[in-house]
Amino acid sequence: MTRHIHALETGLSSDPPMNWRLSALDSFTLVSNSDCHSHWPWRIGREANVFELDKLTYMEVVDAIRRKDPKRFKFTIETDPAYGKYHWTGHRNCKVSLPPQEAIKYGNRCPVCGRKLTRGVDQRIEELADRPADYTPENAIGYKRLLPLSEIITAVLGVSYQGAKTVWSVYTPLVKKFGDEYTVLIDAPKEEMSKIVDSRIAEAIVRVREEKARVIPGYDGVYGQLAIFEDKQEEVKPQKPSQKSIFDFM
Repeated sequence: MTRHIHALETGLSSDPPMNWRLSALDSFTLVSNSDCHSHWPWRIGREANVFELDKLTYMEVVDAIRRKDPKRFKFTIETDPAYGKYHWTGHRNCKVSLPPQEAIKYGNRCPVCGRKLTRGVDQRIEELADRPADYTPENAIGYKRLLPLSEIITAVLGVSYQGAKTVWSVYTPLVKKFGDEYTVLIDAPKEEMSKIVDSRIAEAIVRVREEKARVIPGYDGVYGQLAIFEDKQEEVKPQKPSQKSIFDFM
């Protein structure tokens, strides 16, 4: 019955480059939709599909997806999958998070306590993939990696709650000035944003846009963390098995 299925949703846990590594998915168009069931309203619309259509109708959208037409289906907007709670393999209790190669090297056992690690999506892709990590199929629909504006502001301000008034006192003027959140994230000039908000926030938005901001990968139920102004983070490896942290990215 797969002949009746024309699209697969990547969601938060994966993005097109991860899916392109599986040749079995070549016949499907990759779409990306937001967490619309979340009780946090700022997560609605954080992933999206961008179309350029002569007529905005259901059939036009469906036809563009079925035909994987790059002239009408321009690109998807993706939240960096490292932001997800299960991107890397790890063990939350021991604060151990491992990329696929390291997890496999340890036999998927926690190097601190010896218990079974919670396998991450990145490792699952590695196990299933029949292509290298940099593979791009012909006629692939493009994508942009972004993060929600409220989360960027939260990271810069150093607050823990996106619903804080300080976050929305920055968010609202930006959206009012440029019309909508995606215009701020994708097109708004840094100089213009700096006229109405702190220049560090304008710089952070541009860094996310240009994929210069790093996301510390999530693991075993722990969300990834946005590190905007860190250029380099060193790994901390244990000197003896009893140490509680193998890779201390925090």
